[in-house]
Amino acid sequence: MVLEKLGNSLKETLSKIAKSMFVDEKLINELIKDIQRALLQADVNVKLVFDLTSKIKDRIKKEDSIKGLTKKEQLINIVYEELVNFLGKEAYKIELKEKPFKIMLVGLFGSGKTTTTGKLAKFFTKRGHKVALVGLDIHRPAAMEQIEQIASQAKVPVFLNKVEKDPVKIWRQYKDEYKKYDVLIIDTAGRDALSKDLIKEIETINKEIQPNENLLVISADIGQAAQKQAQQFHDSCHVTGVIATKMDGTAKAGGALSACAVTQAPIKFIGVGEKIDDLEQFNPSGFVGRLLGMGDLEALLEKAKEAITEEEAEDLGKRLLKGDFTLIDLYEQMEAMSKMGPLSKVMEMIPGFGQIKMPKEALQVQEGKLKQWKIIMQSMTKEELEDPDEVIDSSRIDRIAKGSGISAATVRELIKQYRQSKKMIKMMKGSGDINKMMKKFQGKLPKGMGM
Repeated sequence: MVLEKLGNSLKETLSKIAKSMFVDEKLINELIKDIQRALLQADVNVKLVFDLTSKIKDRIKKEDSIKGLTKKEQLINIVYEELVNFLGKEAYKIELKEKPFKIMLVGLFGSGKTTTTGKLAKFFTKRGHKVALVGLDIHRPAAMEQIEQIASQAKVPVFLNKVEKDPVKIWRQYKDEYKKYDVLIIDTAGRDALSKDLIKEIETINKEIQPNENLLVISADIGQAAQKQAQQFHDSCHVTGVIATKMDGTAKAGGALSACAVTQAPIKFIGVGEKIDDLEQFNPSGFVGRLLGMGDLEALLEKAKEAITEEEAEDLGKRLLKGDFTLIDLYEQMEAMSKMGPLSKVMEMIPGFGQIKMPKEALQVQEGKLKQWKIIMQSMTKEELEDPDEVIDSSRIDRIAKGSGISAATVRELIKQYRQSKKMIKMMKGSGDINKMMKKFQGKLPKGMGM
């Protein structure tokens, strides 16, 4: 998880509130100290930390209880709201208003610009857009070869010239081709520092291309120094937003996030891993929700939308409402889950699940089981998949185990899981909860995801 230590510290703080008998001055002071300690350990600027906790403390003391919330719930709500405000308050989504929509990436050497071109390309192609990359980094050795490889991974074309040393000429060389694409992602050269040469080159390219978005790619592991870089680039190159890379596995990511958030350049994307799919739109409310173990329903639904078609969602929803639940349905659910990414990342998006302290080892074991269950189901007949309760007996379990190369005990474990899932769906259907749940989430589902 991104900022795992910070998330665990904040969850423990909220747990302390939930377990306390009542809200008093002592609890509030402990809460403030815990939040300060957690944020400082995540490399957030000291002044920013004290400004934030001062706002939290003032609101707790001054605000009357909100109707429908207990004092404890209001306390948690204030912490949540102020953390969201602290990280930029709003989500800034990129809307493709013209064709081709030009996104230019700028940044220092080693910030991950070229890798990010591929992640952005994958992000937009998954949403049905025709994307191409443009390589304008003429200074770094092997930059053209790298963007060629990344374009191949993202399965998009790339426009480049390995001989030409003028980025403007490379851009002009393919001008007639650009109109065939919805999105152009342009990679530019970086430097070890924001020098006059770099600024001049970016300004020249910027004037020629006139990008719709000018995104600064910044490495989260630089921590609080991100603020100075973001501000300098913003003042010099008129950036419209920030992409924070290397957000996973660095204690300094909290410093980088908060530092960027206080500049006038909003964070629009975060890189959350090394794979080409590991890029997310930055949404402060969802991000804080995950940190506090409250989940991120919007990100979960976005992942689901990528993993399952609207026809599949509608068909599965109808079958669940009828009470029909076969091993085929369980298999489809598992397929969708595997497309959504690692189980640990999916779980932290599910409201409530992020508060479950499940060791990484246990999650890895569970992911291994899901893979085994899929192999087992691939070894079953259509009849066994459609009516396991009636058809699958001991002899069939032995046959399935031999056919899949997996133990009979694991086959029985799968059947047990299937029966538990089916029982839960029947209970929900009988109580009407599933209908209420469908209606409740209907309004929150993205267009085309309604069941």
